[in-house]
Amino acid sequence: KEELEEIVDFLMKPDKYTKLGAKIPKGALLVGLPGTGKTLLAKAVAGEAQVPFFSLSGSDFVEMFVGVGASRVRDLFKQAKEKAPSIIFIDEIDSLGSSRGDNENEASRRIKTELLVQIQGVGNNNDNVLLLCATNIPYNLDFALRRRFDKRIYISLPNEKERILILDKSTKSGVTLSNIDSTRIILENA
Repeated sequence: KEELEEIVDFLMKPDKYTKLGAKIPKGALLVGLPGTGKTLLAKAVAGEAQVPFFSLSGSDFVEMFVGVGASRVRDLFKQAKEKAPSIIFIDEIDSLGSSRGDNENEASRRIKTELLVQIQGVGNNNDNVLLLCATNIPYNLDFALRRRFDKRIYISLPNEKERILILDKSTKSGVTLSNIDSTRIILENA
């Protein structure tokens, strides 16, 4: 929470930090099991900082036609720079940035290379664009991609009370701790 609050503060008051010579982190990798709220946290950071939020799933890039995925990466970063300060969120980064190997096709290689180039450009010009990515298998990420993240934030599974609060925020259903028995069924099926 403290690391994310630091990022929010930087996005809200970039001049405060740039006067001191600080730069926004190039990126933060949110690591946790499915259901820990990584996507929800990324949206919350953008909401708290009141900055534009550009979001795509790693699998969205992979599903595109050959040559289009790398172009989509460039467009995404260009849009974010135009609206800076802003956040780019890529969910399931492991589907896009898995370790290089013989079974990797040319389209995947181009997308990954373009992503690496764009991440390298973030933060060099004080463009105030932050890259947040989420994964549940960080060990599968390509080393060149992994080392470009300044921060790695590990998110643990929520306990029962935290899960109810997440459900309440997500669904705005009014779930409270007083009606915990009725939500226990939801928790067990989540």
